[in-house]
Amino acid sequence: MSSTRPLRVAVVGAGPAGIYAADILSKTDLDVSIDLFERLPAPFGLVRYGVAPDHPRIKQIIVALHKVLDRGDIRLLANVDYGVDLKLDDLRQFYDAVIFSTGSIRDASLDIPGIDLPESYGAADFVSWYDGHPDVPRTWPLEAREIAVLGAGNVALDVARMLAKHPQDLLPTEIPANVHEGLLASPVTDVHVFARRGPAQVKFSPLELRELGHVPDVDVVVHPEDFDFDEGSMAAIHSSNQVKQVVKTLTDWTLKEPEEMTASRRIHLHFLHRPVEVLGEDGHVVGVRTERTALNGDGTASGTGEYHDWPVQAVYRAVGYFGSPLVDIPFDDVAGVIPNRAGRVVDVDGDPVPGVYATGWIKRGPVGLIGHTKSDATETVRHLVEDVLSGDAGDGPVLRTATDPDPEAVTEFLASRGVPLVEWSQWQVLDAYERALGEAEGRERVKVVPRDEMTAIARGEQPGA
Repeated sequence: MSSTRPLRVAVVGAGPAGIYAADILSKTDLDVSIDLFERLPAPFGLVRYGVAPDHPRIKQIIVALHKVLDRGDIRLLANVDYGVDLKLDDLRQFYDAVIFSTGSIRDASLDIPGIDLPESYGAADFVSWYDGHPDVPRTWPLEAREIAVLGAGNVALDVARMLAKHPQDLLPTEIPANVHEGLLASPVTDVHVFARRGPAQVKFSPLELRELGHVPDVDVVVHPEDFDFDEGSMAAIHSSNQVKQVVKTLTDWTLKEPEEMTASRRIHLHFLHRPVEVLGEDGHVVGVRTERTALNGDGTASGTGEYHDWPVQAVYRAVGYFGSPLVDIPFDDVAGVIPNRAGRVVDVDGDPVPGVYATGWIKRGPVGLIGHTKSDATETVRHLVEDVLSGDAGDGPVLRTATDPDPEAVTEFLASRGVPLVEWSQWQVLDAYERALGEAEGRERVKVVPRDEMTAIARGEQPGA
């Protein structure tokens, strides 16, 4: 295959990881033509569907991502479901290389008794509901007065805050109408967040934690008896300004007097409590059992054999996200990632799969912030470029293997399969529509939630047509 034509690259997944990879690749010395595939009718991934609506600062990341796609040199092909609308063999027909950036959207499992009871939920599912994700039901059961959230990261804080916050305080945000109505009916008074280690080991960001203390008519309750700092904790506090700020905020809350606690709702932060069982009665959640833990000196914690039962009627596990397997692509079921070496996808024998790469959480697991995602994409793209150059020079497998590299070929293929594509200009139509809905209510946007409605608006069709 001649190297005179542009290299054709497909990026599957239009969240931050995919957009950064496409952007970085577009700025290399390669003559490259990039298509960015997205399963949903809207781009931006977890920044649109995984960030709480009352965190507009974080959503500003979308502004930077928008600028990348607005340049016009990266083509967005949204509303295309990899594994359903097209598979790896199809992509190989149209592209020389494929980068998978499909992220991690499932809840990681927590293997304790009772976790499968009806009122036990995954945080990722709840986040998808309150963010108006088109693939989840429009309703959510909010009937518990007392709720447990299991986990010690920002998602646990988001879930606790969204459960405890008074719904009228969410109205200025882009919260969907069905979510606001659902939260209005919630009788919640107390949300308990359980962390198995100490205050110096939690993964809360300082800003997110401080925001918790400013939620109107919601008190944050922290118990002094849950505080312990071992040698590992002190080392973490001294070496990390972030840990120091988190510990200071938590310590300040332990000093609050009971008479200061006058709010109608409370968020309790419990440390050194390891959830060991969700308690059920007649098939429903009635409580959660935790084991008191003790720090071991190095920041890890072990059980003490002392147990506490907490009356709750619902449990949310926020113990991390987990990747999903992809058709025709190797998958590590334990780690929840595509097996790879520095972004090069490898098969069961550990050999690189020619022309197939991974980046973002599906590459490294659901850890790290946006900065990590950029450096991650840089590493993957660097190796893709190396492989292309070595193939062109005859020093390795040739990557320019697409048999039908014309950019129109893939869109004709999808049209022949009846796939209602949403390209960038069409997403902009939907984006403007949502912003207009928001402007009418004095808000930045109101999300359109049903998938067929999103697609129809973007494509200028009647919903249901």
